[in-house]
Amino acid sequence: MNNDYRVRIQTVLHFIEENIDQEINLEMLAEISNFSKYHFSRVFSAITNQTPMTYLTERRLDRAVTYLETTNKTMLDISTLCGFNSISSFNSSFRKLFKTTPSEMRRSKQEHSNNQLMSSNNQEELAPSKNYDVNSNNNNNFLRRVWQMNIEVQELPGYKVAYVRHVGSYLETYKAWATLSKWVAKNKLPSTEYFIGISLDDPSVTDEYSCRYDACITIPREFSIEGDSSISFQTLSGGLYARYQFYDTIDKFAIAYQSVYGQWLPNSEYEPDDRHALEFCMNDPYNDPEGKAKVDLYIPIKSIGG
Repeated sequence: MNNDYRVRIQTVLHFIEENIDQEINLEMLAEISNFSKYHFSRVFSAITNQTPMTYLTERRLDRAVTYLETTNKTMLDISTLCGFNSISSFNSSFRKLFKTTPSEMRRSKQEHSNNQLMSSNNQEELAPSKNYDVNSNNNNNFLRRVWQMNIEVQELPGYKVAYVRHVGSYLETYKAWATLSKWVAKNKLPSTEYFIGISLDDPSVTDEYSCRYDACITIPREFSIEGDSSISFQTLSGGLYARYQFYDTIDKFAIAYQSVYGQWLPNSEYEPDDRHALEFCMNDPYNDPEGKAKVDLYIPIKSIGG
């Protein structure tokens, strides 16, 4: 099953190489990979160690360097051929990655090659592009064994929940939990209910302060929904999930996502289903002796081809 994931991501990489001068967005790449947008970015990042758009920008800039070295094309022509929508965005991205300007790099290359690389304004031939073969990645075998041992496949029922939505940094989700906790205490919900967090956006591709997060608590089906502007209600879909039991400091929680998507899933008989992951909060890290969070992470899955 490992090969299927890598073939799908490799297809995306080939598409980028063949369409480097075209407008490309995340939705387009996700569609090519046949993953949902949400899951695609996590799978891509886990396999390549880069977000899709960071990878795309770096490939555009690598192509620009080749044009600088092998042609006399103008900066405007190069920026257009490499898919930048303006010369200013090209210059800005180039300086950010290479710590120099395109003109300065071209001048430096000319000096070191004795002007032999520049032949004519119409020269089109480019040096071979880098070989980005995702099958040659250096996955850590030890980590793969660990994740294979610690993940269980489970069927979850649907849950009716009350929730508070937080928009902003995931490091500040405690604000939503504080609001929800007051409501829980007011309504005297039983201690047997589950606290569930839902990270609605992937922070590697969404601006930190635009990320959405739902702090949820399950409620009995017979519970009477009262009007309260600070609380919303929804039903979470049941289905098949891969469960990983996390117990560590919360700053390492992103590694749990990365490892499940990048290590366990590609080596399993499953692929991500188009539902959000559920984070069952099993303790209060502020009251933990070691300050650790205990979270049962449920990744939605389906059988490949199912």
